[in-house]
Amino acid sequence: MPYTITLIPGDGIGPEISSAAKRVVESTGVKIDWDVQEAGLNAIDKYKDPLPQSVIESIGKNKVALKGPLTTPVGTGFRSVNVALRKEFELYSNLRPARSFEGVKARYDKIDLIIVRENTEEFYSGIEHYVDAKRSAAETIGIVTRTGSERIIRFAFEYAREHGRKKVTVVHKANILKYTSGLFLDVARSMSKEYPDIEMNDKIIDNMAMQMVINPYQFDVVVTTNLFGDILSDLASGLVGGLGVAPGANLGYNTAIFEAVHGSAPDIAGKKIANPSALILASAMMLEHIGERDAARRIEKAVASVIKEGKRVTKDINPDQPVSTDEMADAIIESL
Repeated sequence: MPYTITLIPGDGIGPEISSAAKRVVESTGVKIDWDVQEAGLNAIDKYKDPLPQSVIESIGKNKVALKGPLTTPVGTGFRSVNVALRKEFELYSNLRPARSFEGVKARYDKIDLIIVRENTEEFYSGIEHYVDAKRSAAETIGIVTRTGSERIIRFAFEYAREHGRKKVTVVHKANILKYTSGLFLDVARSMSKEYPDIEMNDKIIDNMAMQMVINPYQFDVVVTTNLFGDILSDLASGLVGGLGVAPGANLGYNTAIFEAVHGSAPDIAGKKIANPSALILASAMMLEHIGERDAARRIEKAVASVIKEGKRVTKDINPDQPVSTDEMADAIIESL
């Protein structure tokens, strides 16, 4: 029986890299029926909504989605599709691997760390308002709950145990945010007792940012709240060469959406020069999620091999003799 998976090509460079990822997945031999859905700018033009109900229904039915980058128009009143999907399906965990690839210019090599970001609470909850009629001051309310903290911290420890990782670093600001960050840290310290096989330490966010730049090798799995996780996950991507090789997963209790975390890059849309690696690696994460681990590992090895060789890669990796998005996908398929 084939798997039925929602595919949201996205806009900008989304359709190009989505097509590449789709071909790579199919080349593994895993049988998938793709339920293709439109969202983002294309959906606004067609449905007057960047997130049509049909997309929500498709993901709700299939439980797994692969999503290309989507643009949220600035200043139009349209909601962010990414935020809306996280809330709709309670995708409380944002999983962001940062892995070095030989052949990608970066500050470091042999980086392999995981950022686990709480995805639904704190300062991205959307609870904000002006406090006076003149709009001279505004307030944002960050809510951290024990339930939310427990589920994301447990996710991090379970992920570490399942993937043979030895340490979880909890990032917070409990010295200043004594109630919200304090609650998060208290939950982590209590829960760590259930995982005696995994070392736990904690870092204050500002020190953590510095330490990641000075010596990222001291970290393995990092778990933190929404805002801090948003910042640290991009910082981690910078350590390994940028967002072009950065996949991501948004995971809930029974629904999962996999994506490239970079933007839609409308300035190069249609030119077929975008690096498809991030979405292809996200598709490998998707295959692992549905139990097709052998296919996932094969994709990861093929991407690493093609990037290392450096001959059939896009301009961001080889500016002197680049190939197109499709040609890089072809090379990855041949490597498979």
